[in-house]
Amino acid sequence: MVANVIKELILRTMVRNQEVYMFTIGKLAKTAGVGVETLRFYQREQLLPIPEPIGKIRYYEDIHVTRIAFIKNAQLAGFTLKEIKQLLEMDASEDHAKARNLALQRLSALEEQINDLKTAQAALQKLAHECQHNRHKPCPIIASFVEDNPKN
Repeated sequence: MVANVIKELILRTMVRNQEVYMFTIGKLAKTAGVGVETLRFYQREQLLPIPEPIGKIRYYEDIHVTRIAFIKNAQLAGFTLKEIKQLLEMDASEDHAKARNLALQRLSALEEQINDLKTAQAALQKLAHECQHNRHKPCPIIASFVEDNPKN
């Protein structure tokens, strides 16, 4: 009990002196804009380190907020969590060549997705135009989806 009180006093002093912000998991989740279960998932997937508890509570720091921002931004760029874990490992080992190669692979996949989306966009534009100009016939949009589905 005395040891826990001393640890908390040291923590408070350290926080004040070094201006380190400490968060409980709930406050970290709120600050980072994710749910607590998301944080626990990141921890299970070894994307987010688990700090040692001080007393019975684990305190998270600004570095954890930064890590979560990295994960979220990498996801927005289309990286999978597996790839994000690889990027984090590459950063720790300063393996920039592998990180660049992974980014180039992701870029290639994004370009393929963009091409697929452009094809879908053109098809939908054509169908919408046909729908607008052929009002007395069956809707070509609905008909195209029915025709393309395999029959059971």
